[in-house]
Amino acid sequence: MRWGLLPLTPLYAAAVAAKNAAYDRGWRASQRLKWPVISVGNVSVGGSGKTPFVIALAKLLKQQGIHVHVLSRGYGRSSNAVERVDPLGNAERYGDEPLLIAQSADIPVYVSVSRYEAGKLAESEHSGAGIHLLDDGFQHRRLGRTVDIGLVHRSDFEEVLLPAGGLREPVSSLKRASVLVLREEDGDLVQKLKERGIQKPIWRIKRSIEVSAGQEKAIAFCGIARPEEFFEMLRRHGVNVILARSFCDHHRYSDEDVRQLVQLGREYAPGMFLTTEKDLVRLLPAQKKSLDSAAPLRVVKLTVEFCNEAAVLRDLRALLPSGFDQML
Repeated sequence: MRWGLLPLTPLYAAAVAAKNAAYDRGWRASQRLKWPVISVGNVSVGGSGKTPFVIALAKLLKQQGIHVHVLSRGYGRSSNAVERVDPLGNAERYGDEPLLIAQSADIPVYVSVSRYEAGKLAESEHSGAGIHLLDDGFQHRRLGRTVDIGLVHRSDFEEVLLPAGGLREPVSSLKRASVLVLREEDGDLVQKLKERGIQKPIWRIKRSIEVSAGQEKAIAFCGIARPEEFFEMLRRHGVNVILARSFCDHHRYSDEDVRQLVQLGREYAPGMFLTTEKDLVRLLPAQKKSLDSAAPLRVVKLTVEFCNEAAVLRDLRALLPSGFDQML
């Protein structure tokens, strides 16, 4: 907690409450697209696993024969254009998360500060019906949604609101969600939600990583919201992490950052560098080559699986409007 900023938290809370009240009472109207919008988001600042969840949900919908694509702001991108992500492009132009989703889910991804304009572009490029997945959309109430999915993280119950803490909204805001998502190991959070009057359908997910490291020594680095979770997952999977380096979320790696990592590689002589998929798309080709010169650079893939896919599809059928529910 950033104690010095605590006096500003009530002002932030009042602004959040005023915005939500304006939408809840109809004083502000949301923009509506022709196709249903399934929003995926949370109440905290990053680190709840939205990107791998969006990829998993997109793949599940695609398996049902549905035309699905993602709408994203493209945090940190250099362009202001409303455009479709080129999977062969770079993170500077499109943002790291949209680029990773486009590459991993093999579906169209559209980026714009205005997710409504991104959605209109998506609808103009496909003649049939489809479904929009709105990435990180819980607070983006300017765009109307048919389904609101809220990912819950254990730390949500311990944090305070911005700017002193990491909550973008109070946990009570999850009452407006259509569905909540919990990790399979967080079953005890159901009671915490009930104590706050939050009772929604719950989807449970299993998170895992794909890494073949053996007993080789590794230097791990990442620029994500909760780096300690990444390092701990590596250790739980038996990876011999001799050194861990973290950067801020969405960090754009400089040549100096890479030079320092290379120096650590030469000093500690690890069998490999390990990083996340999201970090990999932010590294330039020359930077990857430099890291490889000190030790092989390997990517750790974080995957999400639904514990009960049938329940996910059943709930979506109940929530989607007539006609679209028949797509599932």
